[in-house]
Amino acid sequence: MKDGSPFALKRLLVPVDFSDHSRKALDYALSFAKPFKAEIRLLHVVEALVLPPDLLVIETAVFAARLNEEAAKLLAEWAAEAASHGAVVLQDLRPGVPYREIIDAAAENKADLIIMGTHGRSGLSRVFIGSTAERVVRHASCPVLVVREHAHKSRTSGKTSNAARSRKPHRRSTLSPA
Repeated sequence: MKDGSPFALKRLLVPVDFSDHSRKALDYALSFAKPFKAEIRLLHVVEALVLPPDLLVIETAVFAARLNEEAAKLLAEWAAEAASHGAVVLQDLRPGVPYREIIDAAAENKADLIIMGTHGRSGLSRVFIGSTAERVVRHASCPVLVVREHAHKSRTSGKTSNAARSRKPHRRSTLSPA
């Protein structure tokens, strides 16, 4: 590397579901993009609807089209906002199963890093719904940064959010930067 960095981040993939968790992941991506001059690819996956037969009165094609239109609109808004911070932002809207599409998009676009939020589900919710983030971490061909839903103590302000205060303190790894 020219700058002596052990790795280069040129292509960041940021899967979004338009939640606060996704917003936080995008904020992290913007922080990474600037020093590395990396492009950010925002990805939103529209899951296929599986409706029970008695609800097929609704025309599913029209409903699916509306979902895609709304997702495309939100994706464009998020991309414009991110671009206003000086980042090069690409948009990717796909139908499918989120974790599979995230993994495929990362491989197809040669992503150097996936930055994604997590809803932090646990217990039965996680057993039945599964964790998209966990599946992506297990199967992605590149590193994955999972942005947790709970804040931690800011190194600059020293303030801790209410959510972080309610957690038990954990021991800092000796590998973590000070």
